[in-house]
Amino acid sequence: MIPWLGDHPAFPPLSRALREPNGLLAAGGALSPEWLLAAYRRGIFPWFNDGEPILWWSPNPRMVVFPNEVRITRSLHKTLRKGSYQVRLDHDFAGVIRACAAPREPGGRTWITPEIQSAYIRMHQLGYAHSVETYIDGELAGGLYGMALGQAFFGESMFSRRNDASKIAFAHLTRFLEQRNFRVLDCQMTTRHLASLGGREIARDDFARLLDAFADVNSPPARWPEDGATHPWT
Repeated sequence: MIPWLGDHPAFPPLSRALREPNGLLAAGGALSPEWLLAAYRRGIFPWFNDGEPILWWSPNPRMVVFPNEVRITRSLHKTLRKGSYQVRLDHDFAGVIRACAAPREPGGRTWITPEIQSAYIRMHQLGYAHSVETYIDGELAGGLYGMALGQAFFGESMFSRRNDASKIAFAHLTRFLEQRNFRVLDCQMTTRHLASLGGREIARDDFARLLDAFADVNSPPARWPEDGATHPWT
């Protein structure tokens, strides 16, 4: 059994998370800024389907990318150097999260419900949630969004409408994070796609220690500069 959370953002210890399903910690609560900041600071994130209560997760192990360890394949490097695209930061956050919410197949479901979208758009307005967008031929072709606390970035979802568009956004994000002295990019769940980009698994306790050191919720939130990732790739 998992606990049902009350009116205030207080979570049980991460050690109480279930092994199966991996990382399920609690239910209930809210998606207000106070709840989300308290959750992410502890390595907890919401993930639930439409019609379900809010479910909070902290899986073990945790997949992360250290910005200086990102893996760029030869073909992606060629695309990046070609530069036949534009990358913008925080230009169209709502457009990115809507694109991420679109079902991957006709009739499919999405966990990025209208409730989730509204919550993260609010976090973007407050300067905590950010988007990285790839434009090809002037159109939004791919991108990603996530949360930033201190020197930690928590990736939430990505999408791609054109070949390599999300990978382009991811590559520019990691370079931007490295230049800003971010220490860790959280990928939450393990996937082959993220592993191919340099993601690796670490123990949940190690991840929590990283957040203790680098996820300062008191650091002032701010919108990222739109052209902050437009530098040429070498």
